[in-house]
Amino acid sequence: MNPRDILSAGAVVPVMAIDDIDTAVDLAHALVEGGIPTLEITLRTEHGLKAIKLIAKEVKGAIVGAGTVINGEQLKAVEDAGAVFAISPGLNIKLAEASLKSSISLIPGVATPGELMLALEHGIDTCKLFPAEVVGGIDMLKALYGPFPQVKFCPTGGINLTSAPEYLQLPNVLCVGGTWLTPKDVVANRDWNKITQLAKEASALR
Repeated sequence: MNPRDILSAGAVVPVMAIDDIDTAVDLAHALVEGGIPTLEITLRTEHGLKAIKLIAKEVKGAIVGAGTVINGEQLKAVEDAGAVFAISPGLNIKLAEASLKSSISLIPGVATPGELMLALEHGIDTCKLFPAEVVGGIDMLKALYGPFPQVKFCPTGGINLTSAPEYLQLPNVLCVGGTWLTPKDVVANRDWNKITQLAKEASALR
């Protein structure tokens, strides 16, 4: 699946760290019901790969991807688990080369023009600006647009419902990433109606 189609499917890509595997499918259903189909399940917890497999199999309409992919071995593992895209916090030559052999889209994190040039050298023109707010946020994206107008971004890191609209107005931003759609206490309480409401608010940003 084309990375730009993946990121354009919703205004926000929720960053999902699954602490309890029994919540994974219901959480994904709640997000998709609220109009947020592109899901980033991170490998930050022990349940990441299993959650990808379950959601890919059981949640109709979900575009399932993996987050926190940091090497070629993990890229292969998430591909085998059923992910259709992978997001990394950064990029190095080994990971870029591994992406050329993968059947799924790698959307790497970049924080500098040099990293962005490395991505472009390997045919990658759709990236995550990370950590967005720390590295300059909106001003950084505006600055990058001049020399790299062909690159599109999903800025992630420190963005919330209030700041997201300004990001989404930029010509080089397809969507934003964020954790605010999946608050840990709401997920732990299995308040799926609340998750769907948060997803609807996010979906309405665009």
